[in-house]
Amino acid sequence: MLLSDLQNLAQNSPLALAQTLSPFVEQTLQKQPQLLAKWQKQAPTPESTGNYAERLAQVLAMVEDEEALAHQLRLFRHREMAILSFLQSNKLASVDWIFGKLSELAEALILGARDWLFARCCEEYGTPMNSLGEPQELLILGMGKLGGHELNFSSDIDLIFTYPDAGETVGGRKSIENSKFFTRLGQRLIKALDQITLDGFVYRTDMRLRPFGDSGALVLSFAAMEDYYQEQGRDWERYAMIKAKILGEDLQNINHRYLKSMLRPFVYRRYLDFSAIQSLREMKEKISREVVRRQLNDNIKLGAGGIREIEFIVQTFQMVRGGRDKILQERSLLKVLPHLATLKLLQAEQVEQLRNAYLFLRQVENVLQAIEDKQTQTLPTDAQDQARLIFACREYWQGSGENAQLIQHDMPDWSDFLAVLNGYQQQVRAVFNQIIGEEDDEDDTPLNAQLAVWQDILTADMTEEDLASVLLNYPVKPEDYQTIFQLLSATFQDWVKRPIGVRGRKVLSQLMPKVIDAICQREDYLVLLPRILNILDKITLRTTYLELLQERDQILPLLLTLCGQSIMIAEQIARHPMLLDELIIQNSLTQVIGLSDYKTTLNEFLIRIPEDDEEALIDALRQFKQSHILRIASADILGVLPVMKISDHLTYLAEAIIGAVVKMAWKSVQQRFGQPSHLGAGEQDFAVIGYGKLGGIELGYNSDLDLVFLHNAPLDAETVGGKKSISNHQFYLKLAQKINAMFNLNTSAGVLYEVDMRLRPSGEAGLLVSTFSAYESYQQTEAWTWESQALVRARCVYGNAELIEKFERIRQKTLASERASGQLRQEICEMRQKMYQHLSAHHSESFNLKTDKGGITDIEFIAQYLVLNYAHQSPKMAVWSDNVRIFDAAVECNILSDSEGELLKHCYTSLRNRIHHLNLLGQPSIVPQAEFVEMRQQVEQMWQKIFYE
Repeated sequence: MLLSDLQNLAQNSPLALAQTLSPFVEQTLQKQPQLLAKWQKQAPTPESTGNYAERLAQVLAMVEDEEALAHQLRLFRHREMAILSFLQSNKLASVDWIFGKLSELAEALILGARDWLFARCCEEYGTPMNSLGEPQELLILGMGKLGGHELNFSSDIDLIFTYPDAGETVGGRKSIENSKFFTRLGQRLIKALDQITLDGFVYRTDMRLRPFGDSGALVLSFAAMEDYYQEQGRDWERYAMIKAKILGEDLQNINHRYLKSMLRPFVYRRYLDFSAIQSLREMKEKISREVVRRQLNDNIKLGAGGIREIEFIVQTFQMVRGGRDKILQERSLLKVLPHLATLKLLQAEQVEQLRNAYLFLRQVENVLQAIEDKQTQTLPTDAQDQARLIFACREYWQGSGENAQLIQHDMPDWSDFLAVLNGYQQQVRAVFNQIIGEEDDEDDTPLNAQLAVWQDILTADMTEEDLASVLLNYPVKPEDYQTIFQLLSATFQDWVKRPIGVRGRKVLSQLMPKVIDAICQREDYLVLLPRILNILDKITLRTTYLELLQERDQILPLLLTLCGQSIMIAEQIARHPMLLDELIIQNSLTQVIGLSDYKTTLNEFLIRIPEDDEEALIDALRQFKQSHILRIASADILGVLPVMKISDHLTYLAEAIIGAVVKMAWKSVQQRFGQPSHLGAGEQDFAVIGYGKLGGIELGYNSDLDLVFLHNAPLDAETVGGKKSISNHQFYLKLAQKINAMFNLNTSAGVLYEVDMRLRPSGEAGLLVSTFSAYESYQQTEAWTWESQALVRARCVYGNAELIEKFERIRQKTLASERASGQLRQEICEMRQKMYQHLSAHHSESFNLKTDKGGITDIEFIAQYLVLNYAHQSPKMAVWSDNVRIFDAAVECNILSDSEGELLKHCYTSLRNRIHHLNLLGQPSIVPQAEFVEMRQQVEQMWQKIFYE
């Protein structure tokens, strides 16, 4: 089709011209032959339009169900749109008159559908009432071009639903809350408008501009809406609300008046609002980046110098000055433009340029969308559509009545059309840059440019396509795009609902691009992303912490490193955000305190807590433990401390906390019952024995505390100085119970430590606390071999020097008892075999570092056997409780060779190191079968040599 063909049709067949320019018109006439017959008798004129609400009401009065409602709405819409397209194609109406009529039509269809559905819902649920018995109504805010009376041929409609007051329905089969009534009404209205049927759709309906977007309630009461805009409304929402129109606005309606007065202060400040300029500038930069990212250069709405920039110019003045200059409080762009010259905000020439450019671009947009009834603003590449545009835009009307003006352009071909278009766009861009600020000529660094793109897309409205377009610049696997999208989308949807506040949201918008950019550059992005999002999720309402992460550049890289290596750290920080304070000072996390300083440091930490506030003291102990475990784990991850030192620090930290708990428990019990009469001031005569990893100075991140309590008090005495006197035995029993209770007190932060007391004499059947003499007697005469093995790794972790020495004498004397080697070997091997059968999972594809053959337990059993078998002839073997120094002693006593001692120490520390790091990752102590193969073989060979050769 050539341009000359269109000119010929214009002269000879207006009906054919309308169908040629718009296949949508042709399809409508085919589906509604009665309309074609009517046009053939009398072609549409501008007078054929209007009175949409009255004419639609007559049609809907005959509708009996929702299926018929949908059918009639679509027929009416297509018929009236076809008439407007006919008028546009034949240049019988101006471009601004056309989009005004399109807006009137949309308003009539929306309200007609609402009113029909409201009546039907009242029949089903009753009439919604407030507490005063006043009927309630659904008010609809038309946003964007609908609100501005500037709708396109195929525009989406942006709506916000609201109703005046809470209450419930009256007169239905069952009363329901007003919120439910209006939500159901809103859902049915959207379906009536938006659903695609055999007749097509009425309008694509977008509800994302409502408070909280897709995550928010579909319909809000006035009170909820007012709370939202007062507390959380953002600048882009102010910008959008400038065009908000109450559909069917009636200033005699008190609800309409109230809603307008409620929204006005949010949109228009009383003073010159220059604070909005920065937000507008950021929005402008986002527009520019979106043009580049989505390759929108041929988009007459979004591209440079396009429709959106004209709207942006006008609405910028409205936001900044509309509160003071009331004449700017208009929804229609064309009505506001002349006021900008009157107020000398723009030159008259600039206003005229913007008006002409706007109407030209809107003419192009309307013609494009009328072709196929599709929402598009992209210039066509098809020659036929290009000819349609040239014909429609070389001559068209602007204005109406006395102000009507015929605009003519000399554009014989497509290149001429583009030249005219480019001229308008350059004029718009010149004004746009003058108002909002020229683009910075200095190139951003690639990082900053990338962060800006992230800032644009990281919203609750982000799409998978948006995310994929950005992730192309990162080493992220395409198959992971959906997982990342789901994580981010769910997080943002949740955050939208939270009362984060303007300050918090601003910081988040600046912080999240940094976070996501940094995560996506790492290989462990899928591990790290949920952990970091969890931390951020816990601090969204704590703006100070968000600002800390945003402003302190050294924190984020360190946080990513630590959380990537340790789920334990990630979960601890998420649970206790105050641990972020530990990240403030560069390298502070790797500067663990001296081993001997834990007790002093803890005492100083507890001084600030009132002595009688037990709960606060226990919370403080947890804080102390968490912050120092964070430091120890950080030093571990960053390679500052070797595995042996890590265990030392974890052990000494635990000992300090044990000491503090004992003192707190002692004070609590003493206040009620006094103290044993044989004690002087400050004396306790009480000891805590650490077994297992605590006793062996080999504590891990998740280790329990194996404890045994001993005292040295005479049993035939009682306490003195308390409210009630009890026996010494009862006193120490209550002390042990109190200690146990304090360790096991479960709060939201968990327990202080899990405590296991099954290694006490006679196990769970035995007393919770024993005297030293009873303990010694048990160890000498009743203890099983496995209990002697446990004693190898026992150590007094709390008590005075005299009690520590007393325990060591008992321990060394017991360990040095002569045993029959053959029987000892047999019992230890049998015990090991039982453990292997019952505790090990025996997976052929994996290796349990602790319980499988060649693992930690085998090495520990070797050490215990060496002590029990040789201590009677080599007392040095009974001195140490940790495995490494036991092997050193075995070498010194010529029980092991140097190479054998080094081999066992190397295997033991290597396996422990791996267990430490698995603990940090929150994983079990299991690795693939292919790992540690040679080491396991060496351990098994040592086992064979020691126990069977």
